[in-house]
Amino acid sequence: MNDENVSPMEMDSRRLLTQQIRDYATVGRNMFWQRQIIYSAAVVLAAYYYDLWLAISTVAVVALSEIYDYILFRQIAIWRGRSPRIARHFLWRIYFGTIISAAVICIYTIGIALEQGPTTHFMSLFFLFAASLFAAMNNHQLLQVLVLRLTIYGVTFLFIPLYDIIRTGAPLSSELWMQFFAVLFVIYFIVDCSRIYMKLYRTNQRQHEALKVEHEKTKIAYQIKSEFLSTISHELRTPMTSIRGSLDLVCGGAMGEVPEKADKALRIAQRNSRHLMSLINEILDLQKMEAGKISLSVEPLELHALLDDAIDLNAGYAETLSVDLVKGQFDKDIVIQADEKRMQQVMSNLLSNAAKFSKPGSKVIVSSEIFEDFARILVIDEGIGLSEDHRHKVFDQFSQVDSSDQRAVNGTGLGMNISKRIIEAQGGAIDYRKNSGPGTTFFVDIPLMKGQQTVQEMRRVAKEGRSNFGYGLFKTA
Repeated sequence: MNDENVSPMEMDSRRLLTQQIRDYATVGRNMFWQRQIIYSAAVVLAAYYYDLWLAISTVAVVALSEIYDYILFRQIAIWRGRSPRIARHFLWRIYFGTIISAAVICIYTIGIALEQGPTTHFMSLFFLFAASLFAAMNNHQLLQVLVLRLTIYGVTFLFIPLYDIIRTGAPLSSELWMQFFAVLFVIYFIVDCSRIYMKLYRTNQRQHEALKVEHEKTKIAYQIKSEFLSTISHELRTPMTSIRGSLDLVCGGAMGEVPEKADKALRIAQRNSRHLMSLINEILDLQKMEAGKISLSVEPLELHALLDDAIDLNAGYAETLSVDLVKGQFDKDIVIQADEKRMQQVMSNLLSNAAKFSKPGSKVIVSSEIFEDFARILVIDEGIGLSEDHRHKVFDQFSQVDSSDQRAVNGTGLGMNISKRIIEAQGGAIDYRKNSGPGTTFFVDIPLMKGQQTVQEMRRVAKEGRSNFGYGLFKTA
């Protein structure tokens, strides 16, 4: 029957049966050693106290049963679960395996009971009880299998005391009858345990299915949201580029002298257009990263040249906040593996944040350290200082440490999250620590260039017209 002709209810029934068969096989594989311990104890006791040949024959049949189950469970584990015909085939094979394994236990317990003669049969009934309880706890995934196994055990439970009663003609006052009534209570107890375990399993299965449905709904909603943000951002970027370009031309005097009052308003519009453009670009970057479409051009870079450029590019913005960007300790021989454009984006986020959260007249120090296989970039400010408890806010999306309407600085809350994604995509890490004095130190760990480590050696190789790095020609400032 084609899936197109199957009702949704029947499809759900098939899916549940498939999951139940898989769960049964998984538990069966996981319980392998527990079963072997129970079988081993039973066989050793039977061989020592009762009948050696009964123990040997039990071992032989148990081994065949376990091999059969192992092969079956392994086939179920690699089954894709698409064919209902195969599901029914597996189900019938499980029935057969259940009959064999349950019959082995029952024949073993009846054999011990016959060896003991008319008595209370503690050992036989105890192992039968253990097997029944084991089934109640671990075979509840498939109701038909559980009923089949417990039916075989129940018949054996009743046979052992009834056989003694009939054979001896025991009166009602005999302990043999007391054993029979005790067996009835044990059967009820096992059935009740089975019902409880099955109810718990079915409840968990329904909750799991409900969670899967909600998860699919969430994925669809998240995809719609991402596509909406991406579409809106693309649609906004084109007009915003024109608006920003026009404002830059007017404010730069290309359209003639601007009256003083108009100039002030235009420059406010210019700043806000830049802020909006930055927000649009950050949203687009975030969407690309979440979709796994971010492209990186990783290549050898001189770290000191990268940091020099970052300071020069962001010095103007820092000056508007009366903050100085200062060079710290640089090692000119450090060569890293990174994407230059993306690293400048990260440095811009770090330096602009450091400047925004610093007091006027303070400074931001940029320096580097070298370790065994990575270089560390440090951005040290003298600002308000971030608490270690705010780490989740610092690197989350659309999150700011001060998210109130009265916060002193503007921002989207995306910059640090994007920076973290960029650095981690290049095999690095980004984090921060609170200074012992005022301010915070952000640091970026980025992998060193493998193989030849020094700038001089790399320049010599590039000059000779050959490269051993697999990244193309060496870039330098």
